[in-house]
Amino acid sequence: MQTKPSVLVARAVFPEILHKLEQHFTVDSNQDDILFSAEELARRLQGKVGVFTTGSERISASLLAQCPELRICANMAVGYNNFDLPAMTSAGVVATNTPDVLTETTADFGFALLMATARRMAESEHFLRAGLWTRWSYDMFAGAEVHGSILGIIGMGRIGQGIARRGALGFGMKVLYCNRKPLDAATEAACQARHVSKTELLQTADHVMLVLPYSAEAHHTIGAAELALMKPTATLVNIARGGIVDDAALAAALRNRTIAAAGLDVFEGEPAVHPDLLTVPNVVLTPHIASATMPTRMAMAGLAADNLIGFLVHGKALTPLNAPAP
Repeated sequence: MQTKPSVLVARAVFPEILHKLEQHFTVDSNQDDILFSAEELARRLQGKVGVFTTGSERISASLLAQCPELRICANMAVGYNNFDLPAMTSAGVVATNTPDVLTETTADFGFALLMATARRMAESEHFLRAGLWTRWSYDMFAGAEVHGSILGIIGMGRIGQGIARRGALGFGMKVLYCNRKPLDAATEAACQARHVSKTELLQTADHVMLVLPYSAEAHHTIGAAELALMKPTATLVNIARGGIVDDAALAAALRNRTIAAAGLDVFEGEPAVHPDLLTVPNVVLTPHIASATMPTRMAMAGLAADNLIGFLVHGKALTPLNAPAP
C-alpha cells in the first residue's frame, strides 16, 4: 500500500475539514489550538510536504531552510503577510490563500463597524451598562451622519468594492477611493466611486475605511500626519491588517479629538493591543473577526484544504500566490 503524504494542520479547524484531508493525507493536527513557536513549527513540519496555516504561522526563509520536504503552504486567509513570498518561491514552495469566499461577509462587517463607530454604539453601551443613563438629553451620544455622507476607501479590491456598493447603493453615500491604480470604468460605475489622491480622500471624507493589503510599503499608511489631514468630525475604520495604522498615533489623535472616532478589527502586534487604545472611549475594538460567520469560515477552511489536495494530489493549486520553478 502506498504511504499517504504527510501534512500539518497548524491550528484547530472544523472536524469536517480534518476528515476531508484524512482521505488523502496522513494528518498531524493541532485541535488543542496551541500557538507554535517558530522552533516548534519547524519541528512539527519535519517530514511534511504540506501545511494548513492561518495568519499565526510565519513562513520565513529560516523556517523553509529547516523543512526541505515542504512543498505547499495553504493559508486560511485572504491576507498572506505571514508568508515570505520571495523566500517561498526561491525554495520551490507554493503559497495559496482564500480569496473571494470571504468578500461579502467582510464587507458586511466593515460597514457594521463603520456604523458602530459613527453612531457611538460601543461608547453608549458602556455608559448604559455602568448604570449612568438616568435621563434623555438632546445631545446624548450624538454621532456622525452616515446616510448621504462621504465615504473614502483606501484599497479598492474585492472587499473595498463591496463596501463601496453598500455605501453608494444602500446609504446614498458619495464614494471616493484611493488605489495603486484606478479601477476600470465599468467597475467604477458599478461602485459609483471616484478615484482621488490619498491627500484629497483624507481631507474630504467623513468616514475613511482601510481595506488595503499589508506590505512594507503600506506600513503606517495612516500615521500622525495623515490623521491631521482628516476632518475633526471624521471616523477611521481599519479592517485590513495591523501595521497599516500607527496605533500609538491613532490613540493620541482620538484622545486629542483630532478625529472623532475609530473602529478597529486589526492591530499592530495582535493579539496584543496598544494600551493607549484601551483607555480612550471613542474607539470600537473587535478581535479580528471581520470574516467570522460560520459559513464563511467553513468556506475558507474548505478552500485551504482544497488547495492542499489540488496541489499534492492533482498537481495544481486552486488559488496560488506564486509560481515556483518545478
